[in-house]
Amino acid sequence: MPRVRYGPRTAEELEAARAARARIPDIWSTGVIAVWETDPDALAQVLPPPLRPAGRPLVRATISRVDLPGGHELGAGSVAVRAVHGSVEGDYPLVMPMTTERALVGGREVFGEPKKLGDVVVRRDGDHVSAGLSRHGVSFVLAGGVVAGELPPPGPHENVDFYFKFLPAPDGDGLDGDAALVHCTRRGRTRASWRVDGEVVLNESPWDPVADLPVRRLVEITLGERTSVQEGRIVERVPAGAVMPYVHQRYDDPMQVLDS
Repeated sequence: MPRVRYGPRTAEELEAARAARARIPDIWSTGVIAVWETDPDALAQVLPPPLRPAGRPLVRATISRVDLPGGHELGAGSVAVRAVHGSVEGDYPLVMPMTTERALVGGREVFGEPKKLGDVVVRRDGDHVSAGLSRHGVSFVLAGGVVAGELPPPGPHENVDFYFKFLPAPDGDGLDGDAALVHCTRRGRTRASWRVDGEVVLNESPWDPVADLPVRRLVEITLGERTSVQEGRIVERVPAGAVMPYVHQRYDDPMQVLDS
């Protein structure tokens, strides 16, 4: 009888898959990072408990073109606010547009990342740089300007992202259980970096209301070539009732009325 491909994989095949993941080569990206100070009261409103605002009300937009093995490209973006959990300071991403379903599903199911399909653009034409995040036909973040000089690449760097990992209940009433608060440690290297003199423009979007976190003071815009690896762990279980008011950060429309 021929083997049925939806049947169980052997222990050898599962081990080979684990070994292959350990041999993934460095994946480099070229991206724009824009950091700004926003309204501290607005930032505080987007944080589910037990997260709380950091000492400085920072927002970070990351817009990258990722060079994948085989000559393929991935557009990856993130808009995150600075937050604190316990004694750990890190970033809490509100939206992470991805241009491929594979990047979206893996991040959401494994880490709880708030990834959504979208358009991500990074362009450099001489000294002119432009980058943007778009969904549903709306470019809700635009960042760019003129390359003003090369920066010394920083040494190896580490940052923590906070994610809430959960699933809606199958009967449509709330979540199927308490949420898991994930600390995702990202360790990265930068091989080239440039300072960019420019601006950040936030456009109104009902699905991605980043414009509610206005640019009060632009801290910096940089262009860089970076690579990173990440490792996540569950550090706390958060009651479903505490997370429910924030579910719309993950899903455009939980009732799916926008599908038509």
